[in-house]
Amino acid sequence: MNILVIDVGGTHVKVLASGQTEPRKFESGPTLTPSRMVEKVKALTADWSYGALSIGYPGLVVHGRIAAEPRNLGRGWVGFDFSGAFGLPVRIINDAAMQALGSYEGGRMLFLGLGTGLGSAMIVGGRIEPMELAHLPYRKGRSYEDCLGLAGMKRLGRKKWRKHVWAVVDLLRGALEPESVAVGGGNAVKLKQLPPGVRRVDNANAFVGGFRLWQDGGLER
Repeated sequence: MNILVIDVGGTHVKVLASGQTEPRKFESGPTLTPSRMVEKVKALTADWSYGALSIGYPGLVVHGRIAAEPRNLGRGWVGFDFSGAFGLPVRIINDAAMQALGSYEGGRMLFLGLGTGLGSAMIVGGRIEPMELAHLPYRKGRSYEDCLGLAGMKRLGRKKWRKHVWAVVDLLRGALEPESVAVGGGNAVKLKQLPPGVRRVDNANAFVGGFRLWQDGGLER
């Protein structure tokens, strides 16, 4: 069965189907509603064949259902019937968790997605645990996302931003004891030399994770 993977981000929505080699994308942003997203995806993939979908959503997903509205998109995502809108089976997962699933190589792995916001997930022994660390307090009244997200990078400058990234990685390593740390997202390329135990992963791994959602064991969470 061919799968269409939809990676919903704060600036772009990217799509890729089984058997295709080049992702397609369109702009997202604060006016993008779920119904508009469905319309754009259908138009963009009209020449592709697929029988099911995986959606990586930039917000809280509980038991495969969107549980909170996104911070960087339009409204109406909670309770939206994606299966009905597409007329196909749909599996939904947090976008950071989807990229983490596509980047997983075993053991205890912490994933941090450095994009418009901050995504986070852990995978332990093949079991994925999406996390919502972004809006927890970090320092001086600011959250983790305030410092590690795109707005934080613009405010701090890249040099200070990188220092905060590694400070947060050290904090989370101490608290969660991962065996490895994977960093992805659109701004991961702006990191320079990586410390031991940290690897940069390709954003295309989000599509790998979306395909894995339909494989045996892909939904152990």
